[in-house]
Amino acid sequence: MDRRTYLRLGGLAMGTALAGCVGGVGTGSDTETESTATGQSESENAERTDTVSTDLTVERVATGLTYPWALESLPDDSRLLVTEQGGQLLLVDRESGATTHVEGTPEVYARGQGGLLDVALHPQYPDEPWVYLTYSAARDDGTSSTHLGRGRLDVDAARITEFERLHAADPFVDSTGHFGSRITFDSDERLYVSVGDRQFKNFGPDHVAQDPTNELGAILRFEADGSVPADNPFVDDPDARDTIFSYGHRNPQGLATHPETGDVWETEFGEQDGDEINVLEAGANYGWPVADEGCTYGSGEPIGVSHAERDDVVEPVFSWPCGSGGFPPSGMAFYTSDAIPEWQGDLFVAGLASQYLAHFTVDGQTVTEAEPLLADRGWRIRDVLAAPDSGDLYVVVDAEKAPLVRISVGRE
Repeated sequence: MDRRTYLRLGGLAMGTALAGCVGGVGTGSDTETESTATGQSESENAERTDTVSTDLTVERVATGLTYPWALESLPDDSRLLVTEQGGQLLLVDRESGATTHVEGTPEVYARGQGGLLDVALHPQYPDEPWVYLTYSAARDDGTSSTHLGRGRLDVDAARITEFERLHAADPFVDSTGHFGSRITFDSDERLYVSVGDRQFKNFGPDHVAQDPTNELGAILRFEADGSVPADNPFVDDPDARDTIFSYGHRNPQGLATHPETGDVWETEFGEQDGDEINVLEAGANYGWPVADEGCTYGSGEPIGVSHAERDDVVEPVFSWPCGSGGFPPSGMAFYTSDAIPEWQGDLFVAGLASQYLAHFTVDGQTVTEAEPLLADRGWRIRDVLAAPDSGDLYVVVDAEKAPLVRISVGRE
């Protein structure tokens, strides 16, 4: 390709590990468009580590995508699944860049932050030929909700059949924001779906994210067929929804399962700053908005108290507190390939207003920010995929005419 450039990442090796780190320059945003981002990843006096010194190739695999939102790889196939927010599901060839529209997707409510959002394959695909989609859909009265559905994927025919809605987060709300909507499967093939708080602004104990009788501001857990696992933490609680795995979240747009521990990790947008990386625990309250590290838009006033001041909430393992500039995080992926051995077990997180791909080393639940990638491109990065077969990283950019980008090593 003639759109290839090279990055040399120097071996800085100068950072110290920071549990519950702070850093970042960028602004978390309800609209996902407001930003004072400078492309830096942390405050001036903070330190980063770099973990690899090698030539990386950056290529535009395909161009002209329309607000792509999510990526999924197909086993033993050169193509990727890519969602576009307007409602299209695409097959994109990783080598030629050719795109094919997949038929049979559901009707979506493509307003504001809504539309066709995440895509994931059943862990036993193709033996279990299910493809899962999250999307926003609306009722006749204009209220909308985060939906989860699945259908049978026929890649040769580029078609989904037998599509069915598995769940709609309750309640439906008159809002076009904070749908959350990321999917991951854990090591037991349980399915997790993130649901945002739908932008309710009554910050305090009566906020929807602090009320487990509804499904907003929560991570929901299902069996692969959409049924509720018998061991979900609130199954026997009459004052909580049995679908809820954790609550107290604002707008979680990243979920990924750790390849060794099996823990589910999550990223979520703060208000002004207050962005977070969390490790999920069954039944846990993650604080929003009674415990938070961010502040209100414009005023800079703290929202609630710090997580450390309450013993009934779980602190993030990494956060960007009020005054740091934030890092609105979207999709995330753990690196498991041996193509770059130094990256094995590392975490990559897509940055929107911050306009770079964040790279973190992970030691247990100690998270240290390493040298960022793509910080010089001016790209709002929506999702990242670590291809298990090649070790390449793929990212999609949040734009009307967007590229699918590959970061690889060893390509000439």
